[in-house]
Amino acid sequence: MPDTLSTPLSTGEPHAPYRDHKRLAWIVSLLVPLSIAAGPLLWQWHPLTAMLWIPVAFTYLVAPLLDLVLGTDTSNPPESAVPALEADPYYRHVTFALVPLLWGAFIYAAWFSQTAPLTWLGLLGLVISTGGVGGFCINLGHEIGHKRAPLERWLAKLILAPTFYGHFTVEHNRGHHRDVATPEDPASSRMGESIWCFVLREMPGAFRRAWRLERERMRVDGQAFWSWHNEILQPAAITVLLWGSLCLWLGAGVLWFLVPAALWSNFQLTSANYIEHYGLLRQKNAQGRYEPCKPQHSWNSNHVFSNWATFHLQRHSDHHAHPMRRFQSLRHFDEAPQLPNGYFGMFPLAYVPPLWFAVMDKRLLAAVNRDPSRINFDPARRENLIAKYDLRSTGFNGSQDRPR
Repeated sequence: MPDTLSTPLSTGEPHAPYRDHKRLAWIVSLLVPLSIAAGPLLWQWHPLTAMLWIPVAFTYLVAPLLDLVLGTDTSNPPESAVPALEADPYYRHVTFALVPLLWGAFIYAAWFSQTAPLTWLGLLGLVISTGGVGGFCINLGHEIGHKRAPLERWLAKLILAPTFYGHFTVEHNRGHHRDVATPEDPASSRMGESIWCFVLREMPGAFRRAWRLERERMRVDGQAFWSWHNEILQPAAITVLLWGSLCLWLGAGVLWFLVPAALWSNFQLTSANYIEHYGLLRQKNAQGRYEPCKPQHSWNSNHVFSNWATFHLQRHSDHHAHPMRRFQSLRHFDEAPQLPNGYFGMFPLAYVPPLWFAVMDKRLLAAVNRDPSRINFDPARRENLIAKYDLRSTGFNGSQDRPR
């Protein structure tokens, strides 16, 4: 399909071509699985442990620098071009092609971990690089798992299986999107909450919410909970089949690679959740219901490189406003609060809480005009933070510290 779409001109002329200047850039995502193989291939060329850490250095050091060098892109497709963009199969084919590539890369990494004479430090580098790509698997599952087409929903389950995070689609689509930017959401971080405290609340909280939501859905549908209709058990069964096959092939020792790689993959999702809604709070109306999610309830980033690599996940406000909208159509909003770097740069910052708080607390206060009633506080640090920043209370939303 050509890379131009017909778009009506506001001047009344019949048509003007809209060119998606990012169209070919999405092919960059097809290179992500190669990052798993890059370290082992370099190691085979020159067997130094440092070779296995090169992909890790690229992800957390080079990628943030590329975001700084390449800058940001705030351009949006005109709404009149969106239907054609959404219908263009090219974008779906890019996401479809990634599924077998990522499975192949994951299996290759498992094989290499058991056949190469690696030091513990070399194995750790392989685990982190594989887990980083596993986080990309979850991001891909996020993109296609939001769609209604049965093929895409099953591909989402397939791509979530290597990381043993198959409950994500249920939890995210039906739980996080409902509760986002509220104290009730275990996947929305609070001001003053470090990522190391957040992960202890988010991972188990999201898991419990997924099971609760699926149990309720199946009860309403009149289906047996322990059955193939359970959308959490489906990807879990694929995981057991994949991991079990790898154990039969490579031996049970491969679990020493699979388990930590999956945990790091899951922690990459936790890292994204942590930075996407940090401290932002939806307000309640007179009826006690939360307002709809607005652009100001998500942190966004328009940094070019990381948006290429994450399917515009960083245009997070539009995603929450229109979860079914495909990545190529997601928009920038001027009123959305902005991160100072892309996700690859913000993750390491979050891993050092004093640095994170020093950078992001000031941005949060600016985003909410220093209004504490618009901040989702860590309850244990609420009063200290209000005193520290000398915030003027405009009426505390008393629901914040009470569960629904």
